[in-house]
Amino acid sequence: MTFLGDEGRDVLVVKRMLVDGKFTLLGPTASVGGFFMGPVYYYFMLPFLWAWNLSPVGPAVMVALFGIATVLLVYVVGIQWFSKPVAVISSLLYAISPIIIAYSRSSWNPNIVPFFALLSMYILGKAILTKQYTLLFWVGLCAGIGVQLHYTYLFLILTQGVLVAVQYRKLKVIDIVYLVLGFCLGFSPFLAFELRHGFTNSRSILEFVFAGKDTGFQWHQFIGNIQDVSSRLFGRFIIRIPEPNMLGGIPSTIRGSWRVGQSLLTVGGLIALMTLGIRSKKANNQNRMNIFILLLSWFVIPLFFFGIYKKNIYDYYFGIFFPIPFYLTALLIVDVINIRYIGKVIGIAAIIGLSLFNWQGRPFIYEPNRQLAQVALISQTVLEKSEGKPFNFALITGGNSDHAYRYFFEIWNKKPVVIENTDIDSQRNTVTDQLLVVCEDTSCQPLGNSLWEVAGFGRAEIAGVWDVSVVKIYKLVHYAKLLP
Repeated sequence: MTFLGDEGRDVLVVKRMLVDGKFTLLGPTASVGGFFMGPVYYYFMLPFLWAWNLSPVGPAVMVALFGIATVLLVYVVGIQWFSKPVAVISSLLYAISPIIIAYSRSSWNPNIVPFFALLSMYILGKAILTKQYTLLFWVGLCAGIGVQLHYTYLFLILTQGVLVAVQYRKLKVIDIVYLVLGFCLGFSPFLAFELRHGFTNSRSILEFVFAGKDTGFQWHQFIGNIQDVSSRLFGRFIIRIPEPNMLGGIPSTIRGSWRVGQSLLTVGGLIALMTLGIRSKKANNQNRMNIFILLLSWFVIPLFFFGIYKKNIYDYYFGIFFPIPFYLTALLIVDVINIRYIGKVIGIAAIIGLSLFNWQGRPFIYEPNRQLAQVALISQTVLEKSEGKPFNFALITGGNSDHAYRYFFEIWNKKPVVIENTDIDSQRNTVTDQLLVVCEDTSCQPLGNSLWEVAGFGRAEIAGVWDVSVVKIYKLVHYAKLLP
């Protein structure tokens, strides 16, 4: 499991809810835009952190359980929307996709988005197919939860809004009321915060989307983003193509094979989707046609919004439509299998080949780095070197935060003293006699470092250095000027 600064921040918040009674209506900061997400993920974590006696393993188990439930849901939806062969193939490939496994084995709010995205699309499809529009309450509930997990869920909400709008002639006012009530209930923790603070986050989000420099239509970038996202959906998730920065050391012949496979799967998957629509139209099967429209909308509308996004697009952003490439690949393989004898051979070979290839890329095939144990060991060593006396703490790193270390200090009731600025602490009472510095960057020089915790400590000298796990720990004390 991953246990870095973000994971440490989350368990710190939930620990303070459990132990200190400090409940929150605000979630973590979004990676872009300067606004916050809702707190619902913290409340999902809460019973698991409690059950595991404050061990961060508990919330990671929660995410793993959501991951397993998503595999089951891929199978159930596959049967009801398509056929049993499509359900078996798609859920098999989903279950052993290395990138899906990677996002299902540590605690992080975007990691459970695929479950709620698929569940809400399944319920929406059922509402449309059976005309039981009271089910829209549950679609709204999932939307209220999902948008707190990651703001890319807004793309899915807009998709679902379009699909609901298409049904407007069949809807009653009460059906829309159910939808809104479900959303308000799912969104209620964050909605309470927004009501108390004049919808400050909502206004920031709207400004980011409609007036920010990170979004906007530019033709060349739009086409490039659409090509990139659609090909990555198949390349990264179905045939585990490495990230672009890892392709440099791979032989050109292998890179070429990957690109060919990615292109074939992308084009083939889209052909399989269009074939589904054509067959549904010819057979005059309205239910199948509705599934085709739902699947097409689920793919195309979020793709459009990714097209106008100007910043980096990461794999976890695709959580709102993780199942799409698996369903389309399964549809393609089933179509191939139905092409006489040679088709059966090619289709079965594709299933076996993809399964073996992806299983060899599973993340846990390698010896784990045991980040949680490392952080605990480093934190314990810091406390030992403080010799039971008050201390200040600093982390010098290339991009991590110190929350993971501070989590262990806090649950062990050995919190370091936080150095306040002179406006708050004019007497410098928050500056202790020692500063323990963890250097995750092996080339770091703590003396004279501009980091606030180091600079605020004042002029110092090194009293000790220790190599612990993958870091160096420095003990700084105040500089003692030698007498003449």
